[in-house]
Amino acid sequence: MIQTVRPLAALVPLVASIGLVSPRPAAAQALFQAVDVDQTKFVIVAAPIGDGSRAQLNIYEQRTAARPCYSVQGSAPAVVNPLLSNFDFTGICNRFIDGNGYSVRVGSSDLGTVYRLSVVKQANDTLLMALPTKAGAGPEMVVARTAGPGSTFLLLVPEPGWKLMRRQFGGRVLGHVYLYRDSWPEGSPGAAPPASPEAAPIRGLW
Repeated sequence: MIQTVRPLAALVPLVASIGLVSPRPAAAQALFQAVDVDQTKFVIVAAPIGDGSRAQLNIYEQRTAARPCYSVQGSAPAVVNPLLSNFDFTGICNRFIDGNGYSVRVGSSDLGTVYRLSVVKQANDTLLMALPTKAGAGPEMVVARTAGPGSTFLLLVPEPGWKLMRRQFGGRVLGHVYLYRDSWPEGSPGAAPPASPEAAPIRGLW
């Protein structure tokens, strides 16, 4: 697994040394870059919680061909079998299961401190939503959907304009992925998040 998060205290000297301690959430856009990934090596999954009436976001990556990390069957909705849960997948698969492993990005704006990703169940669909956590951060956005109901592991299909990208720092590829789009959805304010009164910790740096 490469989803290791260093203690925040250990990161402060690094950030301070390059002049990036700032109260603005958008400061992260100067710290991190987004690089393309092979979309066919990933699945975005609505993973059931308890009886399946609720779900959370999981993202699985097939790193090598040693063993399949997942399988997908059907459509609208497609069902995902998380095969990686049955073996030691170190070096073979990656599994991103929380905000340390994924976040939202629009263009050059890293929105991990002002947006959260949430799986929302509806009567005939399941949506992956990007939801602002601060007033004025931006609109609610539908990132992906299953295109049908279900209570098991379901494939979330990105909406037009959305894709996965990987976080990069100083030319080093990191164990964090973005739900990414080039620009704000049509009709949204399109502004970068405003300054925050307090500096927020940057999650999932490494």
